Amino acid sequence: MEKRFGLIGSTVSHSFSKNYFDEKFFQEGLRDYHYDLYPMPSIDALPGLLNEVPELAGLNVTIPYKEQVMKYLSEIDPAAKAIGAVNVIKISGGKLTGFNTDSDAFLETIEKWFPNTPGSQALILGTGGSAKAVQVALKKFQVPFKLVSREKGHGDFTYADLGKKSKVLPEFNLIINTTPLGMSPNTNAFPPIDHEMLEPKHFIYDLIYNPARTLFLQKAEMHGCTIKNGLEMLHVQAEKSWKIWNS
Repeated sequence: MEKRFGLIGSTVSHSFSKNYFDEKFFQEGLRDYHYDLYPMPSIDALPGLLNEVPELAGLNVTIPYKEQVMKYLSEIDPAAKAIGAVNVIKISGGKLTGFNTDSDAFLETIEKWFPNTPGSQALILGTGGSAKAVQVALKKFQVPFKLVSREKGHGDFTYADLGKKSKVLPEFNLIINTTPLGMSPNTNAFPPIDHEMLEPKHFIYDLIYNPARTLFLQKAEMHGCTIKNGLEMLHVQAEKSWKIWNS
């Protein structure tokens, strides 16, 4: 029986998800399973997509719809509801159920990579759906954090606070980019912080995986920082999605 899965977002051409699942279906001999990319100018296009592709059994959700998609769901897993963002949808019998695998995938990858020593503090760049998942993971990992937003009142700091000779950056040894700044095809963009203030004590985690080394990571590496991209997180998240769709 044919089953379709896919990724929805405003821009999805950068995604490795299709290659990942195409390879998975091939390896497991699932010839009637397909994974497609569905770019959407607005989340309001979701009902139309469901009508057009009745074989859809599951979706991944990317920027900027992880919060907006929740209004279209029949049910939301309690963990996703607590996070306030959904990145996986299971479709069964016309019912859409939302889950969040970002948070557990981030936690799984950061626990192996970041030495959580006494006094560690994280700075989260961004306040969207991915940032919410990261916040929940850091609480479990017991790393205190602050948020950086473009606008005052949405976070603890604005990017202006992280500008020239910022006194903020040296206080934090873990910086996590949850924004799409630098993601393919806009690879010349990067979070507007004073990179000259970065030093070898900093661990820089960019959730973007395409390109593998964003301009943000390149600048951090030039200052001796330990860097990590989001590819491992994508793989862990994809496997968790697959488990949900088959449960």
